[in-house]
Amino acid sequence: MKPFTHHEGVAVPMDALNVDTDQILPARYLRKRKADPDYHLYLFHDLRFDAEGAERPEFILNQPAWRGATVIVGNENFGGGSSREAAAFALDAFGVRCVIAPSFGDIFFSNCLKNGILPVRASNEACARLRKMLHARPGATLSIDLEAQTVTDPEGGVLSFDLDSFARRNLMKGLSPIGLTMEHDPEIAAFEQAYAARAPWAVL
Repeated sequence: MKPFTHHEGVAVPMDALNVDTDQILPARYLRKRKADPDYHLYLFHDLRFDAEGAERPEFILNQPAWRGATVIVGNENFGGGSSREAAAFALDAFGVRCVIAPSFGDIFFSNCLKNGILPVRASNEACARLRKMLHARPGATLSIDLEAQTVTDPEGGVLSFDLDSFARRNLMKGLSPIGLTMEHDPEIAAFEQAYAARAPWAVL
C-alpha cells in the first residue's frame, strides 16, 4: 500500500451524521474486484448517481470545487455499519488519503489503516470548525503531517491528533498486515530451515 507521511489535498466537508459503509460502498458492489478500473465510481455511488446513472448535482463530490477531493472532513460515526473492507478500497480508488471525523466505526477505522488511508479522530468542535471553513472556501486544501501528527487548515491553524505508534509506523512505511509479515521473511525462512533439520519427520 502507499506510504503516508505528508499529504496536502482538497478537503471536502461532509456534514451528515452516521455515513455508514453501505453509503460509502453499496453492497451490490462487494463482488467487484479491487483492481476494477471503475472502482472509483462505486464510492458513494447511490449518493453520486441517480437510477439512470446521471450525476446528482446536489451531492458535494459532484460539485466542481470538490471533484478531486483527497481529504474528507466528516461527522460522528463515519464508516459505521458493516465490516466491509471494500469501503476503504473505494476511498482508496477515488484517491482519498485522509478522513477526519469525531468518531469512526471501529472496523472501518482499522480497514483504513490497512489500506493506506489515515483516519484522524478530532473533537466535534474541531471538525465542525473545519467543515464550516471548507464550506466557506470551496476547493481549499488541508495539510496533514503524520510524523508531527498535525492537520494545518487554510488559515494556518494547526490541529494536533493522536494515532497509535504501531499503526503510525506501519502507515508511514506503507506496510499492510502482509507487508508487515514479509518484513520478517528472513527470520521465518531461518526458523523453517532449522525446524526442518530438527524434525524432518514433521515437514513434507
